Amino acid sequence: MFMVEAKRIIIVIIGALLNAVSLNYFLIGANVYASGFTGAAQLISSFFIDYLGIGLSTGILLFVLNIPVLILGWYRVGRGFTIYSIVSVVCSTIFLEILPVVSLSEDIILNAVFGGVISGIGIGFTLKHGASTGGLDIIAMILSRKKDKPIGNYFMLMNGIIIVLSGVLYEPENALYTMVTLYVSTRVIDAIHTRHEKVTAMIITLKADELQQAIHKRLVRGITILPAKGAYTKSEKSMLYLVITRYELYDLEQVINEVDPHAFTNIVETAGIYGLFRKD
Repeated sequence: MFMVEAKRIIIVIIGALLNAVSLNYFLIGANVYASGFTGAAQLISSFFIDYLGIGLSTGILLFVLNIPVLILGWYRVGRGFTIYSIVSVVCSTIFLEILPVVSLSEDIILNAVFGGVISGIGIGFTLKHGASTGGLDIIAMILSRKKDKPIGNYFMLMNGIIIVLSGVLYEPENALYTMVTLYVSTRVIDAIHTRHEKVTAMIITLKADELQQAIHKRLVRGITILPAKGAYTKSEKSMLYLVITRYELYDLEQVINEVDPHAFTNIVETAGIYGLFRKD
């Protein structure tokens, strides 16, 4: 368990580093904006510097913008998930302050594409291992869980305001390059983070009622409980049968480990479902 958590923390830190590299080495110098709250922090920082003559750090603004969203995530997504998100936000802020802002290329297209790829990789792997980079990640997670849509769709939708403002405050060309970055990053995120795909979980347990209640506290999914019998021991057991998204798989594993660590669980890919999937 310790190694799993340590691996997750390392991945969160690496994701934060990739986010900072994307900004300081590619996007900030080219006036191209990143995805989510990172892009919002960029835009606010640029506005204060260029229009008001006030220097505000992108890293500090990113931290401030994330405070209310992290509080929301604490109550709506889960404390464990939010703690990793806090680690990610803090590390991103530190890396953004430490790494110098430099331009590796004068070609804006190269900056937009490589900045989007690097940030997408950082966000995608962070999400894949049960954490987030904070900000719009948490908001998109909540919407993705409720509406059962790919998380990248919400990033594209919510980033529209960043595209519009970048074109209004600066040149329309900046908006076009920002669109390139956002498109590339969302495609990379969906390629890595495939948790909107569905899986079927079959859990053999002696604690069916306790497990069912614990799962329903964490997940909004229907569960079918079937009688089961051990072929070797002849003991009477129960099987919980439920369909979830890959995003919820991490939460399910946590619940099973907490309630019945001796339960036998089989996870299989689900090609398609018919009927009610989300429990209202």
